[in-house]
Amino acid sequence: MRRWLGILLVLVSCAASAHKPSDSYLTLKVDGARVDGQWDIALRDLDFAIGLDGNDDGAITWGELKARQGNVAAYALARLKIASGGAACPPQATGHLVDHHSDGAYAVLQFVAVCPDRIETLKVSYGLLFDVDPQHKGLLRLEAGGRTATGIFSPDKPTLELKLGEVSRLSQFVEYGEHGVWHIWIGYDHILFLLSLLLPAVLLRTRRHWEPVATFGEGFWDVFRIVTSFTVAHSVTLSLAALGVIQLPSRLVESAIAASVLLAALNNVFLLVIGRRWLVAFAFGLIHGFGFASVLADLGLPREALLLALVGFNVGVEVGQLVIVSGFLPLAYALRRTWLYQKLLLIGGSLIIAAVAASWMAERILDIKFLPF
Repeated sequence: MRRWLGILLVLVSCAASAHKPSDSYLTLKVDGARVDGQWDIALRDLDFAIGLDGNDDGAITWGELKARQGNVAAYALARLKIASGGAACPPQATGHLVDHHSDGAYAVLQFVAVCPDRIETLKVSYGLLFDVDPQHKGLLRLEAGGRTATGIFSPDKPTLELKLGEVSRLSQFVEYGEHGVWHIWIGYDHILFLLSLLLPAVLLRTRRHWEPVATFGEGFWDVFRIVTSFTVAHSVTLSLAALGVIQLPSRLVESAIAASVLLAALNNVFLLVIGRRWLVAFAFGLIHGFGFASVLADLGLPREALLLALVGFNVGVEVGQLVIVSGFLPLAYALRRTWLYQKLLLIGGSLIIAAVAASWMAERILDIKFLPF
C-alpha cells in the first residue's frame, strides 16, 4: 500500500504545476510600412532562460532587470522575425518597462520594425522559450486599419501570416478553441478538481462501505450531472469576468480554486456531501470560471475580438473536459469492483490530491513556495 501511494505521489508531483501556464503577450500595431510592437514576457521565464536574479536571493529587483535590459532585448528579438512581401523587417528595441499580469511581473519590451513598402500581408515567426519550455505559448494581438486580429504561437505553429483587412473570424475562433483545450489539459488544478468529483461516480456509498454501481448508465448519468453543472457554472463566470462585468483579485481566485480541489478530495474520504455532488461542482465551478478568464483578460482584447475569443476558448475547454471524461469513465467502470480502485485510487488518490491542493492553497494565500511544482 505504501509503495503504491509513493508511486502515485511521485506521479502527481511530476504532473502538478501552478494554475497559469507560461505565456507571453505580443502586440503589433501596423501603420503603413511601420510596425510598433510591445512584448510582455514574464520575469520568471526570462530568469529561467537568461538569468536575471544576480544575487540569487529569489527576488528580481528593478536594478537587476535594468542591468540586463540589453540581454533581454537581444534574447527576445533574436527569436522574433517580422516580414512583409518577402522582405525582412528587423525589429529594434526602443524602450523597457515593467507591468503586472494575473500571474506576476512581466518585462515589457517596446520595439519598432520598418518594412521596405506598405504592409499588406505580415508574416511573424516566433521562437521565444520553445527550446526550454515546450508548453510555452505566444499570444498575438495585431491592430491595423481599426481592426484587430489575434493568434497563438506554439511549438507546432511558430509562424503566422496575416493579410491585413481580411481577418478570418473562423480561424480566430479555432485558434482560441485550441488554446482552451490546451489550457484545460495543463490546468492541473482544474483536472484534479474534476477527478475528485468523478472518482466516486462509479460507486454507491452504503452505511459501511462503497458498493460498485450495477450498470454503466448509473455512473454515466452521475458524471453527466457533474460535468454539466461544472460547465454551466464556469461558463457564466468566465463570460462575466472576461467581459469585465465582475473582477476579483487573482490571488483570491487562485486560492479559492485550490480550496475547491482540497474540499472535493477530502469529501471522498470523510463523506461530507454524498448524494448531490453536482451542486458542489456548480458552486466551485463558479470560482474556476474566474481562473479561466484570467487567460483572456491578460491578452487585453477589445470587446469585439474578446467575444469571439471567449466563445472559442470556452468551446475548447469543454472539448478538453470531454476528452478527459471519455478516457476516465470506461476505465473507472471496469475497475470499480477492485481493491485497486476502491482503496488505492479513490481513498489514496484523494488524499494525495488533498495534500497537493493544501500546498497550493498555502502558497497562493501566503505568496510563498513550498513545493517545486
